[in-house]
Formats: sequence, structure tokens, C-alpha cells
Amino acid sequence: MREEEPRSRIPQLRLDELLAELQARIDVARGTRDRVHSLLEAVLSVGRELELTQVLRRIVEAAAVLADAKYAALGIIGPDGDTLSQFITVGLSEEEIARIGPYPTGKGLLGELIRHPHPLRLEDLKQHPASTGCPAHHPEMRTFLGLPVRVRDEVFGNIYLTDKRGAAGFDDDDESVIATLAVAAGVAIDNARLYEEAQRRQRWLTATAEINRRLLSGSSRTQVVELIAQRACDISGAELADVLTTLPGGAGLRVELALGGDVNGRVGVDVPLDGTISGAACATGFPVTSPDLTGDPRYPGCVPRFAGTGPAVAVPLGRAEGHTEGVLLLVRGSGAAEFTEREIDPLLGFADQAALALELAERRRDAEQLAVLEDRDRIARDLHDLAIQRLFATGMTLQSASRFIDHPGASDRVLRAVGDLDETIKIIRSTIFGLRVREAGAGQGLRARAVHVVEEAQAALGFAPRLSMEGLLDTDVPPAVADHLVAVLGEALSNAARHARADRVEVTLQAAGGHVALTVQDDGVGIPAQGRRSGLRNLEERARALGGTLAVTAPPAGGTVLNWTAPLGH
Repeated sequence: MREEEPRSRIPQLRLDELLAELQARIDVARGTRDRVHSLLEAVLSVGRELELTQVLRRIVEAAAVLADAKYAALGIIGPDGDTLSQFITVGLSEEEIARIGPYPTGKGLLGELIRHPHPLRLEDLKQHPASTGCPAHHPEMRTFLGLPVRVRDEVFGNIYLTDKRGAAGFDDDDESVIATLAVAAGVAIDNARLYEEAQRRQRWLTATAEINRRLLSGSSRTQVVELIAQRACDISGAELADVLTTLPGGAGLRVELALGGDVNGRVGVDVPLDGTISGAACATGFPVTSPDLTGDPRYPGCVPRFAGTGPAVAVPLGRAEGHTEGVLLLVRGSGAAEFTEREIDPLLGFADQAALALELAERRRDAEQLAVLEDRDRIARDLHDLAIQRLFATGMTLQSASRFIDHPGASDRVLRAVGDLDETIKIIRSTIFGLRVREAGAGQGLRARAVHVVEEAQAALGFAPRLSMEGLLDTDVPPAVADHLVAVLGEALSNAARHARADRVEVTLQAAGGHVALTVQDDGVGIPAQGRRSGLRNLEERARALGGTLAVTAPPAGGTVLNWTAPLGH
């Protein structure tokens, strides 16, 4: 009986082994089933998103879960094809990321997948020849798995996984699962790109329609130009925008309007055609991009005006018959993504429509100016043919009647009235002369220049300043004095727009008593006691150079009153 007992245990042991093996196979099958289920969930999760940023984030998170990796990242290859333009990580806290410093650009082991877009699996990433080590404060990493993500046969980026949890390293199953996820990720990225492009084109079309509506509603050219720049910034994600128009004779470009950054340092600046991306876009008639405007060695002329900025694109405005009307320059912040072809194509269409809008505004302004000139011509004829003749006849009648007046006081009054009529005739003739000069096309009289400066200030102030003019401004004020006065008016209105926070601005321009006086009054916050006064010093120097004066006062009711005078005989 004792010999038969060991024999009876042998089948039992074999049965236990078979059951254990069966249980192991069941666990493997269950694990495979669960992993396939997780993979399907990840594919659905990635494909469910339409926003590209969310899609990329979901891809990294799903890869980390499927491969049970402690750290995961997705590196997006830049337009140059050699570096990473974006790096999305999972597993690192915000504090750890801040301590590590800037994201990698594709050197060392990360660049190996860029140069050779094939799966790469390592037991110890430090042993690979391309490994250059980790930067300071970077967590230690050992096991590694990297696979490319392709979008329509183009390598979009790479998935990087490190430190598999609870195992010696990544295996064939991990590589197979992540490869499947990479295929689904490529489809999801392509869909997100198409959606993003459709949304962007819709926004450009909406902006174009808005510009056309503003033009048809009677908005000024300045308002339309500002709207063009603002919508271009909003849609493209740019921080700065300049609208440049061509100078006569192809001498270069001039910044007509600027948004963002140092606006005062850019508006009115002349930009050469050589040495700037704006000039290159104007000369070639095609968009010109720069990955970093500040450090771009091709265009050193841009550095002083755009220090600390990033990627930029210059788009020509109006390219009909080889002629460019101007340039739209958009600049993103430092470290931002570069402008891509997908962004530039709809932007180019928007620029063409914007150029048509500007041309329409120019033609309408010419038509309005022509109507004004025709009206001035009519007024001049009426004053000459009717008013002056009747005043002259009235003066002659009074002068002849004075001989029949015996009372000395009455006779003196009549003669003074005759003198007043004579002065009135002179004033009317001077007014007619000013109207004739404008009609002849000069358009450079002091009155016209003052009106133009006030109209230009309307966009910055947000309302139309009140303008009052008296005296023979076009005939009595010398050109040199007029130039200084126009500059002072522009600076005063600019200061009011930047600092006053006013709701009302009144401008008075008067030529009388051998002096010309400019008064600019606002109801704003006034000038702080410790505020900057460099602009006021410039105005004072202009007055002193002409033998005039500058006075800035604060009336009891609040606001600021600026009074600038200069002699007419200087």
C-alpha cells in the first residue's frame, strides 16, 4: 500500500501543472483582450477630438497608458525637417519642467528618430551612440521606445516613451500597440488639420466680409486699415502687425499703421526694400517668412524695431500687373510656432481682398475730394461774382455819400465803415485765393493739413476732435511755421490719445495780431506731476526756435490746456 501512494500523486501533480499553465494562458489572453480593448478606447479617444492641440495631448496620454510608461512625449518636427518645433510631455510636473529649462529641439537620441524614422527600442538609452545625456534637473531614464507618426506618408513627429513600469523594458507587444496607435494618430492629426484649416478659412472670409461692410458703410481709410491689421492679428495669432504702403518712385515703404509693441517707434518709419522682409515681399510680390525676426541674419534691418520677437511673415498687398500697393507684416512672440504654408495660403487671399478694399477706399476718397473741390470752386465763384461786387458797390456808395454829411462824427463813422468793408473784401479775396490753391491740386494749405491731422487722430482717440480755425491761415502763416505747427498738433493729439483718457478734445487754430496760436484742450486726467515730459520738451523747443511760447495749464474743471504760439513774421 505504501508503494502505490506515490504513484497516485503523479497524475495529481501533472493535473496541477496543466491547470497552472491553463491559468497562465487565460491570464495572457485576458491581458491581451484588455490591451486590445484599451487600444480601441485610445483610438476612439484620439479620433474623437477635432482641435489639433487636444488631439496631440490625447496621443501622448494614450501612449503612456498603453505601454505602461512613466514618461511619454510627442515631438513635432518643424518646417526645416531637422528640428523639433513643439514638444508635448506626460509624466513631468510643471515644477520639474520649469527646472529642466527649454524643451529639446531634436539633438542626440531624439534626433536619431528624426534622421532615421523607424521604431527604436533600447534597454538602456545611455548606451546608444547618439545619446548625449540628460540636462541638469532632468529625471534619470533608462528604457526607451520611440516610433514615428506619419500623416499622409509625411513624418509629422515622433512618440517617445521611457521607463516601463514593473518590467525590464519595452517588448514586441508594446511596440506593436504603439505602432497601431501611431497609425490612428496620423489619421486623427490629418482630420484635425483639415478642420483647423476649414475654420481658419472661414474666419478669413468673415473678416473680409466685415471689411467690405465697413467700407460700404462709409468708414474712413484709417479705420479700414486698422481693422485689417486687427483681424489679421486675431486670426494668425500674431502679437504685432504693421501695414506698410509704398513710397513714390519705389523708394521704399512707410509704416502707415502699427498694432502691438512699440507703436510710436514704428508708425511713420521708412523701411528700405533691401534688408527687410517687408521690402523683400514688396519687391518679389510673394510672401516672405522668417523663423526668428530678431535673429534673422538675412534681414538685419528688422532687428532694431522688433527686438525680442519671434516668427514673422510679410504678405504683399495687391499684386496686379507686377505692382504691389503695400505689405502686411505679422510678427508672433518669441518662441511661438513658425508660419506654415497652410496658414499663409488663406492669409494671401485675405491680403488680396484687403488690397482691393484699400483701393476702393482710395477711389472713394478721391471722389469725395473731387466733390469738395468742385464745391469750393462754386463758393469761390459766388464770392467773387456776388459778394465782393456788392460789398465794393456798397463801399463806393458810402464813400460818395460821406461828402454830403456835415456832422464830423457821422462822416468819420461812415469812412470807418468803408475801411471795414475794404478789409472784408481783402479777407474774402484771401479766402478765394486759398480755395483756388486747393482746387489747383496743392492741398497743402495749413487749414487742409490741420484737418487731415485731426482726422487721423480720430482712430486713436476713439472719437472725432472738435476743430475751430480763424484767420488767414493759408496765406499769412509762413511755410516753416506751418510745418512746425502741424507737427505740434500731431504730437498734442497723440499725447491726448495715449495718456489723457479723455472723452472730448477741442482744437483751436487762429492767426491774428501777428501771431499764430494753437490751443488743444481735453477733459482727461491731466498731466501727472512725475510723468514723462519728453514730448512737451519737443513742443517747447519748436516754439523757442520760432520765437514763440508753450504753456500747459490745468483748468479748475479738469483736463489739460496746451497753448502754443509763434510769430508770423519769423
